[in-house]
Amino acid sequence: MSVFADAGTKLLVQGITGRDGSFHARQMLAYGTPIVAGVTPGKGGQRFEDRVPVFDSVREAVDATGATASVIYVPAAVAASAIFEAADAGLDLVICITEGIPVLDMTRVMPFLAERGTRLIGPNCPGLISPAQTKIGIIPGNICKPGRIGVVSRSGTLTYEIVHQLSTHGFGQSTCVGIGGDPIIGTSFIDCLAAFEADAGTDAAVMIGEIGGTDEQQAAEFVQASMSKPVVGFIAGQTAPPGRRMGHAGAIISGASGTAEEKMAAFERAGISVMKRPADVVPLLQARL
Repeated sequence: MSVFADAGTKLLVQGITGRDGSFHARQMLAYGTPIVAGVTPGKGGQRFEDRVPVFDSVREAVDATGATASVIYVPAAVAASAIFEAADAGLDLVICITEGIPVLDMTRVMPFLAERGTRLIGPNCPGLISPAQTKIGIIPGNICKPGRIGVVSRSGTLTYEIVHQLSTHGFGQSTCVGIGGDPIIGTSFIDCLAAFEADAGTDAAVMIGEIGGTDEQQAAEFVQASMSKPVVGFIAGQTAPPGRRMGHAGAIISGASGTAEEKMAAFERAGISVMKRPADVVPLLQARL
């Protein structure tokens, strides 16, 4: 099974004719993702790869194709507008890959989404993949295998490393979700962990966090209070100096609560098995399952 998206999710791609959008749309189509529409203002009436109709607006695309989800590949300056447009068209799920969106823009986006009941994954994220069902975003499909381990991560490339470790040792994934590392994101660790807990096709979860903020500590409290399934965790940035940005805008240590040591201690208190390095994920899962 899967969470948030599956083979029945009808996807539209905002920015499908741009450099990044076109490249990754081809990758998603090759994986088997049902892309039913693309959106690029001013290019309505074209067809992408001779198979996907392109529309001028999300509303037109939804009305014509019945799309239920969107993935966004547009420049940061217009990304918030793209999210607004997708939510206003009634889409249930919006995945924003774009990085560099101003925090002030996201403070306006979040209440708009809440009013309309639209789930946002990202921004500044690799998206999600439910192996053998659908791939929405930029997670490489060739490293993933269908199975029963849920993966949620703030880091993109680290997700790929851990998923590769899982797949090569026989641990397939139900869904892998990259939630993004910006200070304001649409879907949290807790949202994903709750979905994995409720999913009959997921037996355990892997959570990949990083320094900065307190999201991981809050997730640990949720695991301790509300999860029956085993969780294995990793914190990136264990050697990062205080005050130094490491990768994501949210990955800045500002006080003891943001350090890797505090986050790993919170994991241990909650009964989460803690990886010292990505390769530890396999033996830790083997010990818990």
